[in-house]
Amino acid sequence: MGEANVPTEQQEAGQEPRLPSSDVDARGPGHPEGPPPQGPAQAVGLASAASGRTVWRIRDRETFRRLRASRQRVRRGPFTVTFVPAAHPAPPQVAYAIGRKVGRAVVRNRLRRRLRTVVSELAPQLAPGAYLVGVAPEAASLSFGELQSRVSEAFLAVTAPRGRT
Repeated sequence: MGEANVPTEQQEAGQEPRLPSSDVDARGPGHPEGPPPQGPAQAVGLASAASGRTVWRIRDRETFRRLRASRQRVRRGPFTVTFVPAAHPAPPQVAYAIGRKVGRAVVRNRLRRRLRTVVSELAPQLAPGAYLVGVAPEAASLSFGELQSRVSEAFLAVTAPRGRT
């Protein structure tokens, strides 16, 4: 077999580029927008824009076990909120129990996002501790205003002294 003689210079392109050069990113594809961020990573949680207060997710089994045993539970319409006070000052932790009876995954995820929005607005008023929000199927058909009022009532009632509920 013989060797092929391949020129090292590229030939001129026969066509104009599809995009004008002013619209093409000179840095090329996949180049980051800037230098990597310095310092510690951003905290994972739902931050309340008004107060800077954060609502954290519940991740440990012990907290879920304490929530299951808790007697501080309030039901307002299709929402049940269970509360366990924190032993030391910390941001409130919130978990959501949205079963398949509520609807398909799209419906459950939309409801969870709406609940997160309501809870992030309530964050400055929440007592430190862990909250579990249980949801009945009727919650999926509520307007945002109704959802907001019922969830707010439940959150505030669960932490109220026993004489006021």
